[in-house]
Amino acid sequence: MEHNKRQGRVIPRIYLVSSGEEKSENCSRLMTQLSLLPHPFPCIVQIREKQLNTKELLRVALQIKALALSKETIIIINERLDVALAASLDGIHLPESGCTPAILRPLAPKMLFGCSVHSLEALRNAEESGADYLLFGPVFETPSKRAYGPPQGLQLLGRISHSTSLPVFALGGITPENAAYCMAEGAYGIAALSIFQETTRLVDTIERFYNIVTP
Repeated sequence: MEHNKRQGRVIPRIYLVSSGEEKSENCSRLMTQLSLLPHPFPCIVQIREKQLNTKELLRVALQIKALALSKETIIIINERLDVALAASLDGIHLPESGCTPAILRPLAPKMLFGCSVHSLEALRNAEESGADYLLFGPVFETPSKRAYGPPQGLQLLGRISHSTSLPVFALGGITPENAAYCMAEGAYGIAALSIFQETTRLVDTIERFYNIVTP
């Protein structure tokens, strides 16, 4: 299987994580972001709104599926296989301490399964369980991850990236100014949350990232 293809899908190299702060199923901030996504630059979009209940999450997922996004854009949701199946999403993202792809894949064999990893041991566990891609971080200092400890750094990103054939996304404090360092360490692409919240600069930010991560 090609490095950038999983489950028959080409995996985009830009990964947008939702704010985790939406107050209701309207998700106005996320919907604004997605309405601005430039079609030439497909993304992975992760719905990460843990505070919403199941009914609200399903409504969000259905609203996103109804948007006129690039056909190469991939929509995933954090952990909630039930919502992903009900809304016909493209995949599931699983935390390091969560359920494994091996357990869930029989229920959704055509979906993408991504895993967060923070160590080489977690990388091996994700590989063995059948992950399709990996999310590693935080690479750099970032307020959203400060409570979880210091940044992991570029060196460990490089060790992770060169120890697997799976696509590895660098997460945590990623900007157009430092993204090239992540790619030089072997990252497949970049993932971010905060920088994509600046909707007035969203198109320019994605274009800049695309020019950096595209081989």
